Amino acid sequence: MTTPLNDALPAVEPIDLTRSKTSSKTIMSVSLTVITGFFTLLVLAPLVAVVFDVAREGLPRLGLESFTELPPPPGLTDGGFGHAIVGSLITLGIATAFSTPFGILAAIYLSEFGRGSRVAYWVRFSANVLTGVPAILAGLFAYSLVVATMGNFSAFAGGVALAVLMLPIVMRTAEEGLMLIPHEVRLAALGIGATRFQTITQIVLPAALPAIATAVTLALARAAGEAAPLLFTALNNNFWSTDAFAPIATLPVLIYFFAIIPFRAQQELAWAAALVLLGIVLIVSIVARLIARQKKY
Repeated sequence: MTTPLNDALPAVEPIDLTRSKTSSKTIMSVSLTVITGFFTLLVLAPLVAVVFDVAREGLPRLGLESFTELPPPPGLTDGGFGHAIVGSLITLGIATAFSTPFGILAAIYLSEFGRGSRVAYWVRFSANVLTGVPAILAGLFAYSLVVATMGNFSAFAGGVALAVLMLPIVMRTAEEGLMLIPHEVRLAALGIGATRFQTITQIVLPAALPAIATAVTLALARAAGEAAPLLFTALNNNFWSTDAFAPIATLPVLIYFFAIIPFRAQQELAWAAALVLLGIVLIVSIVARLIARQKKY
């Protein structure tokens, strides 16, 4: 009796194609995760290094007198930069008061009324060009527009210069946030009888508040550390001043001057002032996030 062919051949296990595909996807996913994490750490490394260096140099000099006293004369060590903190807050407040309303109104026009129009195209193009303009040119513009007209340096002129830098950031970021609101939301509001003004002010803008808060935060972070525009506009002041129409001290200018002075006390104050400037930007970011979260939920 002959043996069947099937009985003579060895048994072959079937290949599990599903398991093979799953294994390949897992390997690819893990590889991409590792690569992404590596490059994320690579990007964060300079930021961590800067913050660590500023904190290491600035913390030993930071104290109560740093916020309440004036800078020391050359040769002395006791003093602070409280007047520069006040001046920076005043200048940034003026810049925010100018840039935020105009930026948000421009963003509303671009996203709600000017979609696809040539006017909107040229407004966006101008904003993109203005984003890349060097900060010192904004200072020269504010100098010719405000300082030369008023005849003196002032915090107001510094605020105008910083507003020029903040405006395109507020406008473009707020526009992106408004564009993310689904068009169906606007149609639903109009369908139940709301006017276009009510739809924008009571539905679209509140929904886009996180993006608007982010826009203002990014603009403040950009403007807070600029020294070149303030050298042409706010100049400097070695004394306490809250007059918006007089020269005023600011943290970036104080850091610039004290960093190049060959006195150890002033250089230490420059590090401490840089740490305070980082803290101001951090506080503004946290407040913006809290406002957005409360409105969201």
